[in-house]
Amino acid sequence: MEKYSTRSEFIVKEELYKVIWTLSLPLMLNNFIQTLYNLVDAFWLGRLGHEEFAATSFVWPVLNLFISIGIGTSVAGTSILARLLGSRKIQRAEEVAFHLMVLSLVFALVFSSLGYLLTPYILGFMGAKGDFFNYSRIYLQIDFLSFPFVMVFFGLQSILAAQGNNRAITIANTMAALLNVVLDPFFIFDEFMGIRSLGLGVAGAAYATFLSKVLLAFLGLFILLKGNNEISIGIRKIKLKLEIFKEILLVALPSTLGQMGSSFGFIILNAAIASYGTVTLAAFAMINRATAIIMQPPMGIGGSLAAIVGQNLGAGNHKRVKESLKKAALLSLVFTGLGALGLLIFDTQVVEFFLSSSGEPRVIEEALLYLWYSLLTIPLMGFFSIFQGFFQGIGFTKYSMYMDLGRLWVIRLPMIYAFKYLTSLGSQGIWFSMTFSNVAIILYAFWLYKKGNWIPNKIEAQVI
Repeated sequence: MEKYSTRSEFIVKEELYKVIWTLSLPLMLNNFIQTLYNLVDAFWLGRLGHEEFAATSFVWPVLNLFISIGIGTSVAGTSILARLLGSRKIQRAEEVAFHLMVLSLVFALVFSSLGYLLTPYILGFMGAKGDFFNYSRIYLQIDFLSFPFVMVFFGLQSILAAQGNNRAITIANTMAALLNVVLDPFFIFDEFMGIRSLGLGVAGAAYATFLSKVLLAFLGLFILLKGNNEISIGIRKIKLKLEIFKEILLVALPSTLGQMGSSFGFIILNAAIASYGTVTLAAFAMINRATAIIMQPPMGIGGSLAAIVGQNLGAGNHKRVKESLKKAALLSLVFTGLGALGLLIFDTQVVEFFLSSSGEPRVIEEALLYLWYSLLTIPLMGFFSIFQGFFQGIGFTKYSMYMDLGRLWVIRLPMIYAFKYLTSLGSQGIWFSMTFSNVAIILYAFWLYKKGNWIPNKIEAQVI
């Protein structure tokens, strides 16, 4: 990158494989680190029992429903800022970045309070009962306290990602994740490594995550204010403008609705799975942890693709827009293919990693069944992230929304309930429905791509 004066110049001129790899590698590492939060919590809580283990996964869609606001504004920020940087409109980019941070802070305070207060009612709607209800409530309410810090970091992350400065994001996430790794066992257990600890159980895992998210927000702010960035933010000289808020919200709306619809769909999905018992729910959570690790490389590639496509689009390099999608898809296939092969070979070892010490043979048996269904679609699901990044980068965030909503609401959930009430398949109906919906949505995404709305004369009409 040394021969280019800016990251933007590197993105629009360098060989595409090198650009994709350079930008996506920090995001891959960042995604792996983000996954550590849940993996570490799940690993230690699994030592307490399968209900404690399942609680963290059970509440994830609820958290994600609220975090969707942050994800949507972050996607909008990256898309808008990348194209502004590509066309070298730096002052406008700084104005948009400032307004993005204001929106993130306002949304954070409102939805953090709302989520905390509604937690008992949401969990009751999802069918949580007894001790499982209490574990889920404790974890979810404490996590909502960290929501403002998460939202602020999402805003900062979008500003850095639009510039291709993914390395800084990775550094911040690494430091925060390491704090979580260190604190977790000392907060969860009465004693760890011979040291008297807090013994807070599920609450301890949530408090450790809370402190790590506080650190993350402050690190992100420090990097943006003190680092070598093309975009700087500050209160000076910038006045709030309604039209910029509208611009951000207009681009954010489809992605936000898609994310929220997807998250609410997962709430319904978790409720359906919970109706089969906490054993099935724990198996679902366990395999999702394992496959989440494999999906981090394509998610990183897809995340970098949004900036690559956006900046090349802004610079008028339409041929590179098409080439970047093909090369990103090939890289994704390599990673997911190898990951699926690894799970096939070490299936039992992976499943027993989480709950072996608490002796849950029924959970392990159910998890293996779900794993074998999942193996069929892991390579295809990498393409899900690639198409999402591509559509977001060119400004067609509505296509991302269609993919999110269609997979759950049009295909998966109707199939799950049909199998539940019309057949005797039991939990296998869930696993088959998930597999089929994953295949169908990738075929749909490919059809959207082949329609040709990304072709230059159609794209140009969409650029902000």
